[in-house]
Amino acid sequence: MTWDMSEGRAFVFGDDIDTDQLAPGQYMAAPLETLAAHCLEAIDPSFASTVGPGDVIVAGKNFGMGSSREQAAQALRALGVAGIVARSFAGIFHRNAINVGLPVFAADAIDRVAAGDRVMLDVAGASLVNETRQSVIALEPLPPFLLELIDDGGLIPHLEKRFARTSSSSDTDSKKEARV
Repeated sequence: MTWDMSEGRAFVFGDDIDTDQLAPGQYMAAPLETLAAHCLEAIDPSFASTVGPGDVIVAGKNFGMGSSREQAAQALRALGVAGIVARSFAGIFHRNAINVGLPVFAADAIDRVAAGDRVMLDVAGASLVNETRQSVIALEPLPPFLLELIDDGGLIPHLEKRFARTSSSSDTDSKKEARV
C-alpha cells in the first residue's frame, strides 16, 4: 500500500486524546472491526461511522497518551485514516502507529485546520495541504527508513518483504554453490 498522497476531510480533536478513547477497553477482546466501530465514540459518537479512507486527524498535544495498546493505532488504520498530524504524540502510540503503517506527523496545525476542511496529506513530502483554506502546513518529515516501513504497510509486512529478499538471495547463492 502506498500512502504517498491522500485526500479527504479533516477531523479535529484537542489535547490528550488517550488510547482508551481510541480503543475502548470494553471492546479490546472483540474483533478489530468491532473495536474500530467504537473508536473515539466518547468524544465524537459519529466518528467511526463518518470517517473514511483518506481522512486525516489533526490534534493538539500528547495524542495517544495512556496505555501501550497497539489496537488504538490499528483501529484508526482499519477505519481508513490516512494519517495523524498533532502538536505532539505519546511515544508508544507514535511507534505503534508507525509499526502498523499509519503515518504520524508532528506539527502545530490545529489552529490552521477546521473539522470538515478538505485536506491532502503528502506523506513523502511532509505537508498537509488545506484545500478549503488554500494553505500548506509543513510537517516534521519522517526519515526515509520509516517512510519505507509505512509504505510496506507496517513493521510486519516490511520485515516479511525484507526476509523474502534475503531468502531469495540465499537460495540463489545455494544454487550457485551446488553447480560448482
